Amino acid sequence: MTKAILNLPPPFALAMIFLLPALEASVFLGFIFPGETAVILGGVLAYEHKFPLWLVMTVASLGAVLGDSVGYFVGKKFGHRILEKASGRLVKPKRVHQVTEFIAKRGVIGVVVGRFTTVLRVLVPGVAGMSEMPYRKFAVANIIGGVGWAVLYSYLGYTAGTSFAAVEKTAGTTGVIVFVAIVATIGLYFLYRYLREFSKEK
Repeated sequence: MTKAILNLPPPFALAMIFLLPALEASVFLGFIFPGETAVILGGVLAYEHKFPLWLVMTVASLGAVLGDSVGYFVGKKFGHRILEKASGRLVKPKRVHQVTEFIAKRGVIGVVVGRFTTVLRVLVPGVAGMSEMPYRKFAVANIIGGVGWAVLYSYLGYTAGTSFAAVEKTAGTTGVIVFVAIVATIGLYFLYRYLREFSKEK
């Protein structure tokens, strides 16, 4: 698949850079072929001057945001049964319940954080819809996470140039680092708020 994308004519390559992130959560394709791989390849193609980097970032962002919106409405309309049935062959139902609990506790923040890990990225939109999260809140988190994710992996592919094998190997580690950084930032923010309120009480 990776070589096929790299060898496609530019218009078709851009279509894949849009479609693979779009299909991750909407039809659970992310369990088979992570969309981040296509986005990284888009960065590599931009490095090779097949098209501008900003275009790769834009197309990948649109795919990520629109695809997750579809996933949200699939979860909202069909609920627990369809989500677990569709994902049951590729991921254990127990994992679906874990993601459900994660969204219930983290809410909008969970949608943003979930974008940077493969399993969460595939399941979070549907679970958010299933849990009746207001679409306005989901949309804001979806745009922040989707655009940030697309820009990160596009740039990662661009800076690696043609050394795709090396960047593909480190992509998972990068996702973990970003995930930890986001969680740490959120934790520090709430600690700051707590300490500020505590000082006011005195």
